This record gives sequence, structure tokens and C-alpha cells, in this order.
Amino acid sequence: MMKTAAQEQLLPGESLQEKWAFAQEAGFDAVELRSQGDFRFRDRLPELKRALADGVVMPTVCVEMLHFFAAFDDDLRRDALAQLKSQLSVAAEIGALGVQTPASYGMFSRRLPPFEPPRTPEQDRDVLLAGLTELGEHARAEGVILYLEPLNRYEDHMVNRLEQAAGLIAATGLDSVRIGIDSYHMNIEESDPAAAILAAAPYIGHAQVSDSNRFQPGAGHLDWPAWLGALHTIGFDGYLAAECRLDGDPVAAVRSIPGFLRRSGA
Repeated sequence: MMKTAAQEQLLPGESLQEKWAFAQEAGFDAVELRSQGDFRFRDRLPELKRALADGVVMPTVCVEMLHFFAAFDDDLRRDALAQLKSQLSVAAEIGALGVQTPASYGMFSRRLPPFEPPRTPEQDRDVLLAGLTELGEHARAEGVILYLEPLNRYEDHMVNRLEQAAGLIAATGLDSVRIGIDSYHMNIEESDPAAAILAAAPYIGHAQVSDSNRFQPGAGHLDWPAWLGALHTIGFDGYLAAECRLDGDPVAAVRSIPGFLRRSGA
């Protein structure tokens, strides 16, 4: 059975313990953490360990940085790799399953001027494989998973569809790298989201959810029974982590998510 989680910034409360109390009352099974750069996630380790001791369930982490492991700039790329390794290590220390990251975010889009990036597709692939291998080997050593998230064409020019992510992961040969799917990006990039899930089944490890308009599930037009049905078909038993904006009253919107997903087939 699939479980539901809410990213920490969506939950009311000052502390993770307060957020967890609300999450449980609203029907969530876990809290998904956000990990910022400049080693700020590592700096949170005492806070995270206290929350863990108090019973807060924190199985997954979503990366929130300004640059990522496939950046054009060498210094930024090396920094992103160092930050992600640190975040994977922190995830391991609190017993989390893994960390979800895109290859890049807002770095370039072939759909907007100047249309042609400074690297060739072959060079992009070399950078992607090198980064995924380095991070995947670190994740394996720490006993956690790196979840690669395909983003839509306006946010990343390299990894947009599940098949692209699956191909890269297969090329690394590492079980410690899986796909972290996101319903919003899939709604833009996949001609048949359910079929894409079935095709990439061996590589899917985590799922983030928001509707077609990036608001909470139920606020848009995504075909949730088909999307969730595909996850059921492949035997996905992980977390559905809400990563979304909130339409309407924010507390009511967050409360609506677990019930909506379960009515839709979670």
C-alpha cells in the first residue's frame, strides 16, 4: 500500500515535532524534508536527530539548491556534488531512504532563447553519467538511494522523461540510483504518464505529487486513477510525497491531500 507524505514547508508548526503532529492528524504517514545548499542540511543534523528520537517519520529528502550536479560551470558542479554527498550522508544518519534531486533546475531550456546550450548532447551525457556515478557510489556506501528527478522542458534541457532517466541509470549499473517521478513534470512531458510508469517500472524508487497546475492533488485535471493505478500495477509501495503549491486556504488544502489520494487509488 502506498503511503503519503507532505514536504515540511507545507505543514503548519515551528518545529518538526509540531509539523509531524499536524501531519498525523491530517492523515499523512511521513514528512519529506527539504535540503538546502551551503551545508545547511548538515547543520540541521542535531535538530533532525531530536525529531527522529521524538518519533518523526522522515523517509525522504528533496534537494533545494540554486545549482546541481550537471551545472555548466565546473566550480558550481563540484560544489553541487559536495553538497549532495553531504545530504546523502545526513539522510543515512537519520535512517532515511534517500534524496531526490534533478540534474539541473532553471539552468537552460531549449524551448527559450538562445535555444542551443553551450554543451553538446554528448557532452551533457558525459557530465550526467559522471555525476550520477559519483553520487550513486557515495549513496551505495552510505546505504541510501539517490533519486534522479526528470523535470519539464522549461526547467531542464537534459532529463525530461522517465525513459531518459532510466537509460542513464542503466548505464551507471548502480542499484543505488533510481528515478524519483513527479506527477507535475510527467503531465507536461509524458504523452501517456501511466504507460511511462509501466515502462520505467524497474527504475522507479520514489514519487512526488502535485496536480497539473502545480497545486495540491485534486486542484487540477491530472488523471489520478490512471497515474496511481500504474503505480499499483508495478507494485510501488513507497511514499507519495506532496510537493506542491496550495490553492485556497493552505491548512485546508494540505488536509485534503491524503484523503484525495486514497479516494483516487493510493
